[in-house]
Amino acid sequence: MKKVIFALSLVFIATSIFAQKASPSATAMVELKGAVDSLNYAHGLVAAAAAKRILGNDLNPKLFLEALNAGLKGEPTKFTAENAPKIEQSISTGMWRGNNAKFLDENKKRPGVTTTASGLQYEVMKRGTGTVSPLATDKVEVHYHGTMYTGEIFDSSVDRGQTTKFPLNGVIPGWTEGLQLMKEGDKFKFFIPYNLAYGERGRGPIIKGYSALVFEVELIKVNPQ
Repeated sequence: MKKVIFALSLVFIATSIFAQKASPSATAMVELKGAVDSLNYAHGLVAAAAAKRILGNDLNPKLFLEALNAGLKGEPTKFTAENAPKIEQSISTGMWRGNNAKFLDENKKRPGVTTTASGLQYEVMKRGTGTVSPLATDKVEVHYHGTMYTGEIFDSSVDRGQTTKFPLNGVIPGWTEGLQLMKEGDKFKFFIPYNLAYGERGRGPIIKGYSALVFEVELIKVNPQ
């Protein structure tokens, strides 16, 4: 269903482009007459935002619109419609994996960042007064804030205003290893490579495969009641 909506969005963008070419002024705003016009316009904005989010600074409007117009008109294209999704997936996955790896490689060189044998990176933000570190078999209570390496938030107990409790051996390997380095009251920042997080498949709409995750974690209590 999402693919159909996205495809329709591209059609609506192209329609807008053609209308602009026919208009005396490329900057003239087209009047929206009714719900269907509004739906067209809204889909165009959604598609534009998606393209910017996926490609970022790599977005080339000229190439994007060239392929779009050729596809809609049935003109020859550099890739077939059948091969395009595979090419898009392969290249975008490779770029995402490379960018995440580059981030970790540069991050480990920063002063204050320690890298363990597994590849987990951590930075001490605050030392508490506790003397107890958890074992993998313990339950912990924490406050955390999780983002992609780009800064996009995907989960945060801090934003929810409520700590969370869980068995330490029931979470991603990066957390299981990292929290055992902490004591009650400590606050660490973890930089977790994909193989210690959600692997090649990722999780949900934000955490794609090969994603490095960044967590600020405060260890509140070991084995809370």
